[in-house]
Amino acid sequence: MPFPNSGQLLPQVADLCWYVVQTLGRNEAVVESALRQKDREVYLPRITVPSRRRDRKLFLRLPLFPGYLFVHTVLDAETYLDIRKIKGVVRILGRRGSFEPVSDETLESIKIMEKSGLPLITCPPLRRGMRVYVTDGVLAGTQGIIQKRLKKKHRLVVNVELFRRAVAVELDEDVLELRS
Repeated sequence: MPFPNSGQLLPQVADLCWYVVQTLGRNEAVVESALRQKDREVYLPRITVPSRRRDRKLFLRLPLFPGYLFVHTVLDAETYLDIRKIKGVVRILGRRGSFEPVSDETLESIKIMEKSGLPLITCPPLRRGMRVYVTDGVLAGTQGIIQKRLKKKHRLVVNVELFRRAVAVELDEDVLELRS
């Protein structure tokens, strides 16, 4: 099976990996449901945001990365076609003519941040900064890159390079340990 628009063959990957699936706007939940019906492990990180309605106060659960979700699968030609045929799927992200998986560490960090209950901010990915590991608190075990913001606080950013998105949260510097 040729890789879309390149004439190259699909990579044959024998391992379960996380891949980023790009969806049409506001189709993340539809694609998530369709993938679950096909017995695929799917992760759609969500954040709670206040609704902008004037007559009442509501909180909505919206995708953290609008237009994207993660699928855990062995990506062979058959699986690729199975995913691409789902209504609302645009493509599976990759670089240089092949699909590129997202690291387990990146996914785990996003999951920990989502479960923390702290307000999350999506921001453009950082090119510079220090790689850190959170040692204490509800985000213990999270890895990311820091961006100095205030005197004794840092913004921890977990970069998902593949689709140029990042998640940020502010932390005290005493819970961060520098990593190389």
